[in-house]
Amino acid sequence: MANALWQVVAAYVFALAGGSISTTLRLAHKPLCALISFAAGTLLSVTVFAILPESLGACPWWAVVIALATGYALFFLISKHVHHVCPACAASHFDADATRHFNEIAAALMVALAVHSTSDGMALGIQHEAPVGEATTWSLFSALCIHKVPEGLALGSLLIGAGLQRAVALGWVAAVEATTLLGGVIGFLFLGKISPLWLGLIMAHIGGGFFYLAAHAVLGEMLKHGKKLVLTSFLAGIALIALLNIDLRLLG
Repeated sequence: MANALWQVVAAYVFALAGGSISTTLRLAHKPLCALISFAAGTLLSVTVFAILPESLGACPWWAVVIALATGYALFFLISKHVHHVCPACAASHFDADATRHFNEIAAALMVALAVHSTSDGMALGIQHEAPVGEATTWSLFSALCIHKVPEGLALGSLLIGAGLQRAVALGWVAAVEATTLLGGVIGFLFLGKISPLWLGLIMAHIGGGFFYLAAHAVLGEMLKHGKKLVLTSFLAGIALIALLNIDLRLLG
């Protein structure tokens, strides 16, 4: 229980750290591209090597496939009809024109990102009751913290590019990313007591969202930037979480 609470708070702090950096320093896109691709690899890896095996152990395979598809579809539909659910995963779409017309997209962006961050918090908040082992718990926590840094970086950069003052931009980052804390509370207080079957399906649903974020980030970066940098960083992220899972399972 204590682990779930401090992990949610830590993920929020990582997002604030990213926002603080990007609202203070002007960042070139190349290092951000590498970090985005690395984080995308960790999200895909934690889905494949941790979330799905645990969900399949608690639920029928066909139910897991449906849950995975609904998670992917939710983020796809929000991105298509509302706004990109993650400014980091869609960083290449936020060009100069987007920052100039920020007021026109601000509400949609905040709503979309709030849904995404709430999902992140829920994933961490339900772990104390979900049918997951220690390897999954720590690999999920690691992947989300790594992902939160470029998420905060990209959101902060967008807000500064739109002309907001540093303090105001950081305040918006803190407010929007606070939905991570909301998701943690929802997961901890309201979803933790349901059956292992439904907990497994919720985790698979969240994993489907992670799969969408990873695919969207990598494809977007590859279209606009060097494939070698993107693929190398992406594979490094996959390897990190895969090795973490293997080590923790062996130790367990």
